[in-house]
Amino acid sequence: MKERIDARFAALKAEGRAGFVAYVMAGDPDAATAAKILAGLPGAGADLIEVGFPFSDPMAEGPPIQRAAIRALGAGMTLQGTLDLVRGFRDGDQTTPIVLMGYVNLLVNWGYEAFARDAAAAGVDGVIVVDLPPEESIPLADALDANGVSLIRLATPTTDDARLKVVIQRTSGFVYYVSVAGVTGVKEANAAAVAPNVERVRKASGLPVAVGFGIKTPERAAEIARVADAVVVGSALVDEIAEAVQMNEDVTQRVLSKADSLAKAVRSARVGQTTV
Repeated sequence: MKERIDARFAALKAEGRAGFVAYVMAGDPDAATAAKILAGLPGAGADLIEVGFPFSDPMAEGPPIQRAAIRALGAGMTLQGTLDLVRGFRDGDQTTPIVLMGYVNLLVNWGYEAFARDAAAAGVDGVIVVDLPPEESIPLADALDANGVSLIRLATPTTDDARLKVVIQRTSGFVYYVSVAGVTGVKEANAAAVAPNVERVRKASGLPVAVGFGIKTPERAAEIARVADAVVVGSALVDEIAEAVQMNEDVTQRVLSKADSLAKAVRSARVGQTTV
């Protein structure tokens, strides 16, 4: 439901802080462990959760998330399985927004109207489709709107003012600002460079702006939290999964511990700060 996203950002604004958005790949390293991670993320400080649905050619992703998709696909995860994970999460949590993030091929195969209906029924609040340009997204936007699910679009450092007007049409919930030119988990975000663009996107859209790509450490997350409405971290969390599997450690505990350290950095970033 769009309302869940709106309510969460309204609460964050009232608290005077940025939100922490945790990204995990559905089914990584397997469905059962992924379900435990999802269930534990709100308690570890995640204000919103992005769930990637695995795809064989994730063009916007760097090596860590590519490997996560490969692990998930190898363990049998599907788009149906992703919706099942969200449905299971909703059995224990009716307030934390869930946003799916992935690629359009699977949605075309499912059918936009059927996908929107099934996603809403599972408890999905928003969808980010990385490779679907605004000009081609009207049928999906219509289907999602009809089912109360937000279509969340991406803006980047190369999105000029003219293009931004196109990007923000039919966008709801928040705008995802990609802080670096390139793929996930490679370059580092720079708060000084991000700040004016966040303000530009916020002013143009009237929506909160979440910043992702290039944020791996608590220190960097705190820097971005001072200028953005939310901070998205993905590669750093899926790296924990990979390392825990390799070292035969408790995957869930390792990921939630990392999420907790990031969430604390984001939550405390504006303490003593009077303006965003």
